[in-house]
Amino acid sequence: MQLFRILFIGMLLISGLTHAETVKIYAAASLTNAITDISKLYQQQHRNIRIIPVFGASSVLARQIAAGAESDIFISADIEWMHDLLKKQKISIGQIRSLLLNELVLISPIQQKNHFRISADFNFAKAFQGYLCTGQMESVPAGKYAQQSLTRLGWLKPLRGRIVGTDSVRSTLAFVERGECQVGIVYRTDALMSKKVRISGVFPASTHRPIVYPIALTRQGQKNQAAVQFSEFIQTSAQARQIFQKYGFKLKVS
Repeated sequence: MQLFRILFIGMLLISGLTHAETVKIYAAASLTNAITDISKLYQQQHRNIRIIPVFGASSVLARQIAAGAESDIFISADIEWMHDLLKKQKISIGQIRSLLLNELVLISPIQQKNHFRISADFNFAKAFQGYLCTGQMESVPAGKYAQQSLTRLGWLKPLRGRIVGTDSVRSTLAFVERGECQVGIVYRTDALMSKKVRISGVFPASTHRPIVYPIALTRQGQKNQAAVQFSEFIQTSAQARQIFQKYGFKLKVS
C-alpha cells in the first residue's frame, strides 16, 4: 500500500510538471507564420518547453476558450473578442496588452492587373466582375473591418449578393488564389505571404477602426509559469519583434 501511494504521488508530480512545461497559445489565423516561427525559436532555446499553437478566426478561438478549451495565451485580431472573454471572466483586464498593428488591403489574383482607387466617388462594384471575398462580417475581425471600410466608402450596398463570407482571413486568401473570388479583402501581412495574389488597393486607416492585435494570458495561463515567460518573450524580445516585422506587422508602441 505504501509503495502504491509513493507511485501515485510520483505520477501526480510528473503530470503537474508536464503541464507546467506545456504552453498552449491561441492566435488569430493571420499570425500563423509569425507565431509558428517564434514558437520554434523559443523551443530551441528552451528544450524543456513545449509550445502548442492553435490558429483560427479570433471569433472561433474566443468561443472555444469561453467554452472551456485549455489555453494559456490568446492573441486576437481585434479587441472585441478579447473584451468578450473579459466579460466571461476567462481573462483579467490587467493582462491585456496591445501587441501589433496591421493594414487592410484589396487583393486580386496575380494574373489580373486590377488597381482600385479607394475613394467614395469610385464605382467599385462596376470595376470588377464576380465575387468579393472577406471574413464573415458578423464575427471574423477582417470581415468586420471590411464592412466598416465598405460602408464608409459607400461601396457596401452596390455589392449586395456578391460578397462571400469566409471563416478566416486565410480562407479568403485561398479563395482569391484559386480565382473563385476575383477580389478579396485581407490584411496586408496575409497578402504579402502569397505569390498568387497582388495588392490592388489599400484602405485608408480612416475608413475602419485601428487594426490592433491584443495579447493576454488567460486565467489558466496566469498559473503556468512557462506561459508567463513565453508571453513575455513574445512581447519584449528583439527576436520576436524581428519575426513580426519580417512578416509585415507593425509593432504597437504602448
